[in-house]
Amino acid sequence: MKILLSNDDGFQAPGIVALYEALKDIAEVEVIAPEHNNSAKSNSLTLYSPLYVHEAANGFRYVNGTPADCVHIALTGLLGYKPDLVVSGINNGANMGDDTIYSGTVGAAMEGYLFGIPAIAFSQIEKGWGHIDAAAAKAREIVARIGQHRQDGGKPWLLNVNIPNLPLEQIKPVKICRLGRRHAAEKVITQTSPRGDTMYWIGGAGAALDAAEGTDFHATEQGHIAMTPLKVDLTDHDALGYWAQGMGQMFGGAGS
Repeated sequence: MKILLSNDDGFQAPGIVALYEALKDIAEVEVIAPEHNNSAKSNSLTLYSPLYVHEAANGFRYVNGTPADCVHIALTGLLGYKPDLVVSGINNGANMGDDTIYSGTVGAAMEGYLFGIPAIAFSQIEKGWGHIDAAAAKAREIVARIGQHRQDGGKPWLLNVNIPNLPLEQIKPVKICRLGRRHAAEKVITQTSPRGDTMYWIGGAGAALDAAEGTDFHATEQGHIAMTPLKVDLTDHDALGYWAQGMGQMFGGAGS
């Protein structure tokens, strides 16, 4: 199995180093990751400045761009082959509920998925890299078991996996979950610069709004690994009929 490994915390982050060490004996792993931390960059691509690729002493390659940049250029020429799996992480902190929309970790995996390659995004629930080796061991187990699994006639799949920061023996089995929801984010933080200008910092993520049984929030709170299959189609299919009818009334049939 050939794996492309990336992340959003940067090529030197403990999460990607631990994950590489855990996967290298079960697959041929190629690391192409951002040079610096790119958290919350989602699927953004760099279009108006050049990207450069450098190789670190440990063989990891790093890019002066976003997580999606790394996977995109890897799959469009840098690698020279199509990997069997794209893996992203392990992220320093959870990517659950609404977080997945903003997550650079998920964005890197999703870029692989958009190219028709199965992909998995791995995150730890809490920041600080506590029990990172245990999380890497669980990630390795998941990749070994399902890394080459195909479904729906060979279509790619995209999985979002969140692992509790616990000792290996205390981590409970995988639960398949839906995404929960968060409250609105905390208030923006304002500061005054040395030149007297007002600076704004995005506030922290809000508390969980929907953490009911069956959600990723609930599963990880109980010590389980939360696994959520994701899709890219943002169409509100349930509302298509409503809007078609409304447009038909407003514009004389144009909506239908």
